[in-house]
Amino acid sequence: MDMHLKDKVVLITGAGAGIGAATAKLFIEEGARVVVADYLGDAAEQVAAELGENARAFTVDVSKAEACKAMVDFTVAEFGGLDVLVNNAGRGSLGTVETQDENDWRSIIDVNLTGVYLCSKYAVPELRKRGGGAIVNTASNIAMAMAIRDRAAYVAAKGGVASLTRAMALDFAADNIRVNSVAPGVIWSNYYNKMLTQVPDPEAFKAGLRARAPSNSWGEPDDIASAIVWLASDRARFAVGTMLTVDGGASIW
Repeated sequence: MDMHLKDKVVLITGAGAGIGAATAKLFIEEGARVVVADYLGDAAEQVAAELGENARAFTVDVSKAEACKAMVDFTVAEFGGLDVLVNNAGRGSLGTVETQDENDWRSIIDVNLTGVYLCSKYAVPELRKRGGGAIVNTASNIAMAMAIRDRAAYVAAKGGVASLTRAMALDFAADNIRVNSVAPGVIWSNYYNKMLTQVPDPEAFKAGLRARAPSNSWGEPDDIASAIVWLASDRARFAVGTMLTVDGGASIW
């Protein structure tokens, strides 16, 4: 157990599955108390139940200010404060700037980028009350000097998350609030399991995903969870405004 995280209070959005659920599990294993927040309330409840007495579930739409405030208030009421915020909620869809539906564009920006702003807005005062803390944002390796085709809104949103991370890091460093981000590459998830049922050649599809990185592999949610937990812990005390890339080398490909 990492004693740097024992009894810390952690709030994780998008924690009903994938990276968020794996991150919640690892924080619990390291002795933290965790609020599992997700747009899908049943998924959050299931994850929290599996994690035991030191986990709570909360249903949230991170694109809504009142919902984000209620989530932070719930965390403080349940566990007495807040030490770590993990802004992990996100969604994506296909589309170029020509083909993307405007409502879908706004939804992707609202969840992926505005959600980071809103959750952090209400979390920062609580972190400050504890004498500091950590915020970890889930960006993407596409937020670096790269992109992927037919994902304009997602690429724009994740680029915004990377820039917002740096701005927040500067704004709150004097409060002893460290703000960093993690940049995943292809991470296997239920999304890709669903894709396998929709493509004509599942094996070729999987080979294409592996080929995106020189390691010829994709990552697992635990790979990103480990990076997030490290950034949130005191072991990363000198990491401020950084983007930790965990993508099997895809960004140098």
